[in-house]
Amino acid sequence: MASADFQRKVEQASELIRPHVRHTPTEFSHWLSKLGNAQVYIKWDSEQLTGSAKARGAFHKLLALKQRDPALIKNGAIAASTGNHGLACSKAMSILGIKGVVYVPDMVDPQKKKMIEENGSMVKIVGHTCAEAEHEARVESEDKEIPYVSPSNDWDVMEGQGTLGLELYQDLPSVDVVFVAVGGGGLIGGIASYLKAVKPSIQVVGCETEMSPVMSKSVQAGKILEMPSGDTLSDGTSGGAEQGSVAFPVCQEVVDDWVVVTEEEIAKAVYEVMDKHHKIVEGSAGVSFASYIKTRQRWEGKTVAIVACGSNISMKNLKMIIQKFG
Repeated sequence: MASADFQRKVEQASELIRPHVRHTPTEFSHWLSKLGNAQVYIKWDSEQLTGSAKARGAFHKLLALKQRDPALIKNGAIAASTGNHGLACSKAMSILGIKGVVYVPDMVDPQKKKMIEENGSMVKIVGHTCAEAEHEARVESEDKEIPYVSPSNDWDVMEGQGTLGLELYQDLPSVDVVFVAVGGGGLIGGIASYLKAVKPSIQVVGCETEMSPVMSKSVQAGKILEMPSGDTLSDGTSGGAEQGSVAFPVCQEVVDDWVVVTEEEIAKAVYEVMDKHHKIVEGSAGVSFASYIKTRQRWEGKTVAIVACGSNISMKNLKMIIQKFG
């Protein structure tokens, strides 16, 4: 998609989802600015509805379907996720009056399953992995002709995620560099495509954990790789893009650099955010903070934005981090 077209679609998406999502704050960080001798700001989408940026894409996809033809969703919609995407879809479907089903594998955290159900959707437990649950969700979607809401492999979803970039530019037009955590590529693809349309000089840094550097390795290889992912605090970015994903070529085009961080660095970043800003962020947001901290000398004198993409961290992990660094 040409940059001007994507910019226009993101601006339309922003108007469409505005009644349902929050314009989250972009705030100056004295701690990170002093640490890196730069002007560093944090985009707190960890304070978004359902605690993550995923609400943007979920609402836009479902609203776009209703706008095109209400009959498309007369029988509901389907999603597959063990975390933020499933929760965002459940909330959006509940608010918009759409019957929802979220497929999850049997290893889903019981608390996350409960949260998805509490937000209005039926949960179907299928298979042992996220890939199995997603496959079954797609099969059900095709068999029953019910729309499937992908976490990243969907233009409507990516345009919705791009509204974060729109807000960031509205609030911080001087921004030079943006750090975004990457899993399937929909969030960074949407943010970067919009920002580069309005300000081509902006540099976008993709941030990954060493336990799941699938997207950066795939970009390096020139094709989507099938790679195993290890246990990670950044469960929201674990795994990569599915074959044929529309987000992959976008990441190839608009992501300027990649940083890979360790689990230790992620945990320390989550703790530092609690200590310095008194806010809780999840592991995937910790990846972005850790990536800036790790490479901060490269960005001296720049205006930097770090996307805090979510806050849904388990109490188990939070306790572990506090015990380790407190």
